[in-house]
Amino acid sequence: MLLFVTGLLYLSADQPKNWHNHKKPNMNCRKCLLIAVLCFALPAMAQQSNKGNQLFNNKDLNGWEQLGGKAKYTVENGEIVGTTVAGEPNSFLATKVAYSDFILDLELKVDSPLNSGIQIRSESNAAYRNGRVHGYQVEVDPSDRGWSGGLYDEERRGWLYPMEVNPAGKTAFKNGQWNKYHIECIGNSIRIWLNGQPTADVVDDMTPSGFIALQVHAIGKGETAGKHVRWRNIRIQTKNLKPAATHAIYVVNLVPNLLSRQEKAQGYSLLWDGKSTKGWVGAYKAIFPAKGWKINNGEISIEPSNGAESTNGGDIVTINQYDAFELKFDFKLTEGANSGLKYFVTLSEKNKGSAIGLEYQVLDDERHPDAKLGKNGNRTLASLYDLIPSKKPEKSLKKIGDWNQGMVRVYPDNRVEHWLNGFKVVEYKRGSAEFKSLVAGSKFKDFEGFGEAKKGHILLQDHGNQVFFRSIKIKPLK
Repeated sequence: MLLFVTGLLYLSADQPKNWHNHKKPNMNCRKCLLIAVLCFALPAMAQQSNKGNQLFNNKDLNGWEQLGGKAKYTVENGEIVGTTVAGEPNSFLATKVAYSDFILDLELKVDSPLNSGIQIRSESNAAYRNGRVHGYQVEVDPSDRGWSGGLYDEERRGWLYPMEVNPAGKTAFKNGQWNKYHIECIGNSIRIWLNGQPTADVVDDMTPSGFIALQVHAIGKGETAGKHVRWRNIRIQTKNLKPAATHAIYVVNLVPNLLSRQEKAQGYSLLWDGKSTKGWVGAYKAIFPAKGWKINNGEISIEPSNGAESTNGGDIVTINQYDAFELKFDFKLTEGANSGLKYFVTLSEKNKGSAIGLEYQVLDDERHPDAKLGKNGNRTLASLYDLIPSKKPEKSLKKIGDWNQGMVRVYPDNRVEHWLNGFKVVEYKRGSAEFKSLVAGSKFKDFEGFGEAKKGHILLQDHGNQVFFRSIKIKPLK
């Protein structure tokens, strides 16, 4: 920059009165110097610009407005300080400007165990719960749970990225210290880093634009008022946005049948293309069933047939077989519905009814009688059907009619996990002594080597009830 200023001063200096008598090479030298100065200075200026603009002027709250509760927001020593107030709901200090695509950097420090958050692409309007702030919230959680850097949907859908899917990221937050948050919102991609460590990756298109806000969380009865959250160095970049390099953390993708840039880099492919029967056939058949299954609006669904198992279209299976893999799928239940996703299906049994395989149970636990059969709940939603019950925390449950995200992960050493909406609910090892014992006491006891095939088909079950599937994706594990 010093060279840039010096060059400008030189070039703007008064020309001699007889300047027209000077030889042209002198003018060319000056042009060359100008070009050299610009070549040096413009990249430096662009680099400065790419760091973003200040959202907070370090002096006052100009450009911000308070929404929700009446926690105190003040400015001290170049920091925004939020202070809890007893009896107040969640409070938010929001920008008066809405932002769509941006990169946001800030630092914060919170008094433990006070919870807080950073709202992004958020809204507040009279038509939605009398102005209640709602939208994406980047979590600030100094508790032992360690969910800082996850993504929550304030006053809408709840947890979008619980940190259980990224155990390494749970260690990123530093209690009692300043923490650096880096947040990228580009198109439908929301990615978060905490102290340089990737913590969340969500693909979602519900809200493309909204304000940014700093949350002071409500405190419960018996909790001490007067605790603080402090923010500083708040900068935003809205132009020339370049996403950071891809990483290895789990991606929660809420856009139907879409493979994100990150998922592609991790090796995922669509197991169902969202529009045709390609890659699938009926179980024990050479072609896809002529009836019983419907493809519409990016969803594949089982047509209801009074709950009779495999009597309408029958099960459908992948043409290909798989061994170690990570399988994601979205499903939506109707009231009282029963279905399942099976894996390591060999089609060798030729039994009547549904084909045999390890099953991720898809069920309305409250209304379908199968939930009360079996042993200790081993036929409930997300269980390993008739073998291992699922341990589902309350946060993992959705209402009937809402979309759920299931996941089956099979490691090369035969360890298996079932996940439901970001929570691990079942784990076991195929072929272990414990597994064999469970099979011996189940309805599969007469199927030799049940669940121990080296590879098998993926199956969607026709149990006679209407259930919807979409976003079925798989990647090999090695």
